[in-house]
Amino acid sequence: MKLQLDRREATVGSVDASVSGVFERSAKDEALPRNLAKEEQAAGGLLAPAWTRRELTGKRKELTVVHRPDGKGRVILIGLGGASSVDADTVRRAAAEAVRSLKGKGVRTVGFRLPSFVSERVTSEAAVRALADGAMLGGYEFMKYKSTRDSRVEEATIFLGDGFTREEAALKKALEQELTLLDCVLWTRDIANVPADTATPAWLAEEAKRMGKEVGIKVTVFDEEKLAEMKCGGILGVGGGSIHPPRMIVLEYAGGARSGKTVAVVGKGITFDSGGISLKPALHMGDMKFDKSGACAVMGIMRAAALLKAPPKVVGVMACAENLPGPSAYRPGDVVRSYNGKTIEILNTDAEGRVVLSDALGYVVDKHHPDEVIDLATLTGACVVALGDDTAAVVSTDDRLARGLLDASAATGEPLWRLPLTDYHRELVKSDLADVRNSTEIPPAGVLTASAFLETFVGKTPWAHLDIAGPAYTNATTRKYQPAYQNPGATAFGVRLVTRYLLDAGR
Repeated sequence: MKLQLDRREATVGSVDASVSGVFERSAKDEALPRNLAKEEQAAGGLLAPAWTRRELTGKRKELTVVHRPDGKGRVILIGLGGASSVDADTVRRAAAEAVRSLKGKGVRTVGFRLPSFVSERVTSEAAVRALADGAMLGGYEFMKYKSTRDSRVEEATIFLGDGFTREEAALKKALEQELTLLDCVLWTRDIANVPADTATPAWLAEEAKRMGKEVGIKVTVFDEEKLAEMKCGGILGVGGGSIHPPRMIVLEYAGGARSGKTVAVVGKGITFDSGGISLKPALHMGDMKFDKSGACAVMGIMRAAALLKAPPKVVGVMACAENLPGPSAYRPGDVVRSYNGKTIEILNTDAEGRVVLSDALGYVVDKHHPDEVIDLATLTGACVVALGDDTAAVVSTDDRLARGLLDASAATGEPLWRLPLTDYHRELVKSDLADVRNSTEIPPAGVLTASAFLETFVGKTPWAHLDIAGPAYTNATTRKYQPAYQNPGATAFGVRLVTRYLLDAGR
């Protein structure tokens, strides 16, 4: 979808549909709000009677469509809820809902009337970014395997209208940055949506190399022979049951500042997770092609960091393997030795994500000495039990790092919730046979025991773990409850959030 700014009013009739936000009416609001005067004129006076009859109220998600009497398209009003509660994510959701409602309706061009989405809590810049997010993400479809598609919005315009033309240069710059980031998000979704018959560890490595060449970042791929030399027993153990051997992929962005900190971003890349010998139930196993979402997010973050010239140096590490039962698969009861020399007792082969991450975390801390480490992983079903399908958990050993990620979360609308990590959880992952064990006999606190395991491999380096098991993808059931900008399949959760953190980290 093409997206641009225009100085004119949205209702001039140059688009197939103009979209305006409507704040929810109070009991005292009998007359149509003055800020809808232009919409009322374009609709030929049809809005005021609808407001009087309370057919138009401005409640969240309320969608009102009026075909213009002059034949110049449609006027669409999207409810935003009470003005005091509207934030950037409200605008983001509303834009996506509007775009998605037009699919298959013969609308090629749509315009958003910027003044109607600005409020005390939403600046003009925040509204422009949110409208771009909603339109681009809400209009996304993964079409690689489909032969036909319904008509959809191909071009969106944000109309500045009265009062915002003086801000045009600043808003244009903000939009350009946001569109670059959104291109990286959609690119990541395309990668993450590819199923395991194509998206093997080697395929991900080739995609990473192509991307690195495109944006000018260094990419190094460690194959199974090199991983054996490096004594990466975790990733080799997990990938041992598959005919598609594992890969560790390292991406290096030099940074946009002459000097500054180094941030490591590490992702779990299980291209398909059957559970291994600890086999998963058949129901929903097809969704396990999304178990590579953390590694795919790392690729998207690295691409965005390079294109947006984020200030810090960034090192991305993708730990990629396919977890299948097979003659060479690792077994419950095995002991594997990770890159940093620590031994891991395997009690459940379906707790494989933390095992591959042990090598990636140990490697990046040892070789690149980052000032901080952020990992992203679809790690535990326990996280979904605790927080649902829309929120990721953040567990961190550093308050400043955690606050920065939470601030970025608030800006991008990708929700995080911080959970505590205590000595109780650290005790639970100690093993009588090895240094640590990858599963415990106590089911509760699965997010935190997994986090305690990962902490073992980062030493004293400030670290944050993002468990994205819930929001990394949607299926037919969870899709009903997600924002309209989270389409079916991979969501690329974390790309906008961590990129925002990297951009802000240089300030």
